[in-house]
Amino acid sequence: MATLAHIQSDELLQSPIQDAHLRKIAIVVAEWNSRITKALLDGAVETLQEQGVKEISVTQVPGTFELTYGCAKIVREGSADAVIAIGCVVRGDTPHFDYICQGVTQGLSSLNSLTDKQICRPIPVIFGVLTTNTMEQAEERAGGKLGNKGAEAAITALKMCAPYCYYEK
Repeated sequence: MATLAHIQSDELLQSPIQDAHLRKIAIVVAEWNSRITKALLDGAVETLQEQGVKEISVTQVPGTFELTYGCAKIVREGSADAVIAIGCVVRGDTPHFDYICQGVTQGLSSLNSLTDKQICRPIPVIFGVLTTNTMEQAEERAGGKLGNKGAEAAITALKMCAPYCYYEK
């Protein structure tokens, strides 16, 4: 979904989501790179409110790697209809970037694979993590010229609460 034409099309963010007002959405946000993650969080919350969501909870964790634990706690509690993980990792001079990105990707993916036997009910976990080469690229995706990926994650969360109902015509 990262093509400029798709981002500039407001269709993704303008379509009302059925029953959004009934949803409980949890957001887990990393404190690291807080200028970026705050902008992503603001975009997500604003979009959820525009869609009519009344119950939004926000949990902070120290960094992007810790998003998996924060999201897992919410998934195991069953206290939300969807969880949005928001973080930002910017490439540096060491392989740390690769380890963090790989760890959080695998961790969040594994949460989406949990079955009814492991938790009370499956809950979608949305990947709202920016993984960029530069801070400028992160800024472009956190309310800059490429939109706000937090807002896109919010729409994705709502669509994933009932993916089959959403696509009915």
